[in-house]
Parts: sequence; C-alpha cells; structure tokens
Amino acid sequence: MRLCVVLSAARMAPGPGTPLKGVHPGRWLMLLALRLLFLVPAGEPVGRSESNVPKAMDNVTVRQGDNAVLRCIIDSGVTRVAWLNRSSILYAGKDKWSLDPRVVIVTNSKTEYSIQIMAVDVYDEGPYTCSVQTHNHPRTTRVHIIVQVPPKIVNISNSISVNEGSNVTLLCLAIGRPEPTVTWRHLSPTARGFTSDDEYLEITGIAKEDAGEYECSAYNDVSLTDVRKVQVEVNYPPLILETRNVGAAVGQKGILQCEAYAVPSAEFEWYKEERRLFNGLNGIQIKKNGDISVLTFFNVSEEDYGNYTCVAMNKLGTSNSSVLLFVQFKIVQGSHPCTEESQKILSTTQQGPGAVLDGNNRASAGVTPSLWLLVILFVHLLFKF
Repeated sequence: MRLCVVLSAARMAPGPGTPLKGVHPGRWLMLLALRLLFLVPAGEPVGRSESNVPKAMDNVTVRQGDNAVLRCIIDSGVTRVAWLNRSSILYAGKDKWSLDPRVVIVTNSKTEYSIQIMAVDVYDEGPYTCSVQTHNHPRTTRVHIIVQVPPKIVNISNSISVNEGSNVTLLCLAIGRPEPTVTWRHLSPTARGFTSDDEYLEITGIAKEDAGEYECSAYNDVSLTDVRKVQVEVNYPPLILETRNVGAAVGQKGILQCEAYAVPSAEFEWYKEERRLFNGLNGIQIKKNGDISVLTFFNVSEEDYGNYTCVAMNKLGTSNSSVLLFVQFKIVQGSHPCTEESQKILSTTQQGPGAVLDGNNRASAGVTPSLWLLVILFVHLLFKF
C-alpha cells in the first residue's frame, strides 16, 4: 500500500528526479519508490514520536491573504525529510514536488526544515505533515493550518420606499471565519430605536419617524468591521402645521403661509370660499418654497379680506386648513387728550393669541370688522365730548 501511494504521487507531480536517457522506466520507478519509501508517513500517531524528534506546533492560524510558515524542528541524526499535504508531496529534501508557485522552502538546515505558503486562501486550510527519517525509522509531526477570513457583507436589502403602517424586513448576509456577528441599528436620533443582533431586522407598522438610514455591521476578531447602509423612505399623507391669521391695511402687502409635511412632497392649492385662486390672478402670487406655500397680496383691497383655505395633497391623501386675512387700521396720533388713551385701547385690541407680525404692525386673529366699527365710534364720541 505504501509503494502504491508513492508511485501515484510521482506520476502526479514529476520533479527534478526525471529518468535519464537509457534507463528503463520500470527500473527508474522502482528506484524512486525505494528512495521515497522512508519519506512517506508510517501512520504512527504523533504522541508516539521519539523524544529526539521534537513535535512541530499543533496548528498555525493565518489570515486570508497572509503568508503561512510551517516549521519542522529536526536534529543532526535526521537523514531524510519531506513535507506533505494530505497525500501530495510538497517538498522532499531540496526537491520541490508541488506545482503551486506559492509553496517555497525557507529553511533547510540541520535543526529546522520549514516551508512557506504565500497568499493563503481558504482551500489551503487543513493538515500538513512533516515526515522525518532517522536510523531507518520514519516519524511524523503534523501542523494544521487554520485560515481566518475577514467579515464581508455579501448580500443586503436595497433601499426601499414604503407606505406608513407597512411591515418591513431588512436582510444582511455576511461571510467570514470565524462566522461574523451581524447587527442592525437605526441611525436617526428621533426614531424608536430599532436594533437587531441578527441578519434580519423586522419593523411592524412602520411610522414616518422610522424613516432614514439603517446600518448593518458584520464583525469578527480577524479584521475591521464591514459596514453597509440602507435608506428607508416612509410615505405618508400631508400634515399641515398650525396656520396663523394675518392682518394688513388697504394698499399694503399681505402674506398668508401654509406649511405641510408629507412624503412625497405635498402640492398646494388655495381657495377663497369656493373659488380656487391661481398665480397672477388679481395681482396675487402663489409660490411654493419647499414644504411651504406662500400666498402674497401686493396691494390689499377691500375685496381681499376674508377667509382662505389651504389644501395640501399627495398620492396618499389631502389635508386642509383655514387662514384669515383681516383689516388692520393705521392709528394717527393727535393733540386731543383722549387720543393717547384711545390709541392704547386700539393697540391692546389688536394684540392677542395668534397675532402675526407684518412689519411693525400687529393684528389679532379674533378681531372682526364689526368690532373695529364699535371701537372707532367710541373714539369719535370721546373726541366730540
């Protein structure tokens, strides 16, 4: 059985011992078999090795892409040495049998016989045997190469866009040796804090606050963490923020604003009562600035006062809100002793919750034209008496 193994190895990996011309092939094979007979492991366990042949290290751990050195410690009584990988001969003495250019001999002395495998890959992992011949008694020592592979994310969910309330599952697959640990986390500071110590991250009933970047990390003790990110967009219908009523004097500029958050971004329409307003109609301007729609009156007239409705819409729904453009009077100071008091009354009446600044003027959201007439009549009576 030992002879068959050696002959097979010789046919698979012809080395420097190629037969010379004139030598019968059968005789050459027989001589080669006898020469290597004492180099092939006899199958005895390492624990039974003689004390004068020190045992090599049990294993060599190396990172993928690095070089691995396999050392075999010998003594002066050794006559023949060889390195084998499973049933293949890599080196026999100074003769190289392996066809792999990555395998080279680095030390061949009376005390050490070592080889090196460059740019180690996962298929190099496994047992290697150093066969030593001393006094016609072959002994073996074994070295096991363990290849460590840095973590690498090989498959991850694509960035997605989902509607609010949907269930979402994100996947992140990674390879490496040792097997990497995979974790998920949401990078948004305002989110509900979704995390997972698994390849899957499941979100039930996703909300708009859950939108943003999700980070997958794969790590082991071999190299740096591999990180990939996924963007999750959550679609939701428009949500209009609180609107504020605005006062403006006749002939002055008046500005109404309507702000709405939505994904996709909302489109806006403006109405006065049942009539839709268009840009440029009767000297008004309607302009969208991001999430805000602005309705501008450049020259306010009596007909412009009243209630306006802002409508925000996208493919998921609509929302609306009302805003009032009301009269704001100018107060002219006079010399009558009651003028200062009446001015204070008017000024106090114009202020209150919901008032919006327009230049240096202030107006109350709850003041109506009828109330203004009563105040003016009261001031007129004070002046008269």
